[in-house]
Amino acid sequence: MAVPSYAGPLERTWYYAFRVICGLIFFFLIAPILVIIPLSFNVQPYFTYTREMLTFDPAGYSLRWYEDFFSSRQWMMSIRNSVIIGILATLVATVLGTIAALGLSRKEMPFRGLIMGILISPMIVPLIISAAGMFFFYSSVGLASTFPGVILAHAALGIPFVIITVTATLVGFDHSLTRAAASLGADPTTTFRRVTFPLIMPGVISGALFAFITSFDEVVIVLFVAGVEQRTIPREMWSGIREQISPTILAVATILVMISIALLTTIELLRRRSERLRGIRPS
Repeated sequence: MAVPSYAGPLERTWYYAFRVICGLIFFFLIAPILVIIPLSFNVQPYFTYTREMLTFDPAGYSLRWYEDFFSSRQWMMSIRNSVIIGILATLVATVLGTIAALGLSRKEMPFRGLIMGILISPMIVPLIISAAGMFFFYSSVGLASTFPGVILAHAALGIPFVIITVTATLVGFDHSLTRAAASLGADPTTTFRRVTFPLIMPGVISGALFAFITSFDEVVIVLFVAGVEQRTIPREMWSGIREQISPTILAVATILVMISIALLTTIELLRRRSERLRGIRPS
């Protein structure tokens, strides 16, 4: 959007100053990532830029740390665990979160604010507290150091994201469509499957992606609840930093950044599609 022709000197100054400030904030947030990515191609086993890298000498760059990552049985096991746990936790969080959001969207539901606060509390309570509580509870019921325990713990962290995104989608939902479907003889199950769910699907998918990202990047819960067989990528990175510092961790971090960017891009595309379906034109 260009500066309006009628804008005064002060408005023009603020127009450009605002964009410079936003650019500086963006750079502050993105700088750590920009530092990590080139270091993952360092031919030397250091976490600093070598002279060859600074002079863009091809001899200073290598894919050796990516080769170490893909050839390591331990790293491959952590990838498998992260994908399996992330997918299953996302499915559980999406189903439970969508059901909760549908209930919370009904005006006749009592204590909606209280129930919403309880359901999104995993986003508010410090993770260390949630992890300690889950550890003691899962230990008492035999779920500690098991895949079901880790999956349920990650699902508990992902449910608030699903509830928030689906609830936001339901805010603009036209309930006259469900009433019309009921008047035409559709039962509640058919109405949900043929009318409600297709319209809220972008919100459901967005919440599921947020839940997957949360599970894929989570390390605190895994440190408390998981065992040796449930080591995920963040857990493996944590162990690598403590036990043996290797630039392989930087290669893994770069791959995770690329995955996160792809997922967030998908979320943004789904958000825009949802706005188009609801007749909202982006400003």
